Amino acid sequence: MTTTAHPRFAEALTALGIDAEVRAFPEATRTAAEAAAAIGCELGQIVKSLIFAADGVPVLVLMDGASRVDVAAVGRELGAARVTRADAAVVRETTGYAIGGVPPFGHRTRTRVLADRSLLAHDTVWAAAGTPHTVFPMAPGELVRHAGATVADVREHVGADAGEPVRERPAQPPQPSEG
Repeated sequence: MTTTAHPRFAEALTALGIDAEVRAFPEATRTAAEAAAAIGCELGQIVKSLIFAADGVPVLVLMDGASRVDVAAVGRELGAARVTRADAAVVRETTGYAIGGVPPFGHRTRTRVLADRSLLAHDTVWAAAGTPHTVFPMAPGELVRHAGATVADVREHVGADAGEPVRERPAQPPQPSEG
């Protein structure tokens, strides 16, 4: 393992007995697309570590880089009435890391973790190593285990034709045609 990871994350790797190859980039990789381009992998192999508030309680959602989180699905999974994206202060307070560098484990506080099932479609995924310019590879099953995550379906499902998220809508009565 290199020493380019955030010190708290490097300690977590050591405590878990993980010898990960942490890669550093000269430029920050704050978006999943930037990270995928820098690594040379598919966008879906990037792990986004996102903090939400479920009824005011922080929760970490691990999502593949090509997808978006469906907050309603997170709410259903957790039995929460309201799920919102956490602001930068809550992210740093909860995890100890800044947005753009949040790793999937090694956080300041213990939080509930959901991992979207889409991550399991890959042999290797890449996640932040505590800074916006460091990443590490891991098999997704190991990542889920080390994060203490529950595997769930919490990504937005996009319609094949329209490119829009599929949302349940009440049936609309037929509209009279104008003639």
